[in-house]
Amino acid sequence: MGTMRAPVRVSRDDLPDRVTIWEVGARDGLQNEAAVLDTATKVELVDRLSAAGLPVVEATSFVRPDRVPQLADAAEVMAAITRAPGVRYPVLVPNLRGLDAAIASGAREIAVFASATDSFARRNLGRPMAEQMAMFTPVVSTARERGLPVRGYVSMCFGDPWEGAVDAGQVVDVCAALLAAGCTSLSLGDTIGVATPGQARDLVARLVRSGVALESIGVHFHDTYGQALANTFAALECGVRTVDSSAGGLGGCPFAESATGNLATEDLVWMLDGLGVETGVDLAALVATSVWMGERLGRAPASRVVQALGG
Repeated sequence: MGTMRAPVRVSRDDLPDRVTIWEVGARDGLQNEAAVLDTATKVELVDRLSAAGLPVVEATSFVRPDRVPQLADAAEVMAAITRAPGVRYPVLVPNLRGLDAAIASGAREIAVFASATDSFARRNLGRPMAEQMAMFTPVVSTARERGLPVRGYVSMCFGDPWEGAVDAGQVVDVCAALLAAGCTSLSLGDTIGVATPGQARDLVARLVRSGVALESIGVHFHDTYGQALANTFAALECGVRTVDSSAGGLGGCPFAESATGNLATEDLVWMLDGLGVETGVDLAALVATSVWMGERLGRAPASRVVQALGG
């Protein structure tokens, strides 16, 4: 029996003709893996991801090494990666010290991390939600003064492990505050993977009604409940053109030990290829990269497409 190596393409004229995949495996993926990889392996991962045609490869995070030991070598990684023409290599920074280190390492684009709930803000940022903007505003304004685009990640947009359901109006308010502070784009995070497609459509529609430009909205769905692709498709139907994903599904969900984490980039590419949506990604090269990374981590990638094609 022959294996299909590519999906049948059936285009739909109500979807974006091209989607930007924001690859988060080297940052969000690795920071949630138990293993701490050596710098050379991280550099090879970033280089392989960009060589596979991914237009945005989030390279690392300039956070305190004691908080995230997996990414303690951020400056070394940034010094060693091959910066492919036309590829963006954003990095996450939590504060001005991290921003200075990121700029010194040659970063040309940064991201900050906000919360849509008070419980997560207190646990992740060490302060209540009402005070988080005081933490981000100087970082965002300084980065913008230096000509750097800034992405605002918003965690817990669809559900929170301590608070349960999250009011969509609260999420819109946090997004508005990030944009007012100078963020140039947003990423709506389903951190615990509980969203369903109707909820995804509703939040995007509310943001657009509130005046947020559709092209500034990205989505970041986790697959904890098996809904990440369905939610992504719902966002595409709303006109969203930026989708976060992680090669091989790197990065477990830190709140549910047995749960899968990020949407796997290969699963996303297979769906988009089948819909005739351009991504620029070489699926075979990406699968090979995730198989290679799985060997380094000592476990099979979570991606269903890698499991189907990578044997």
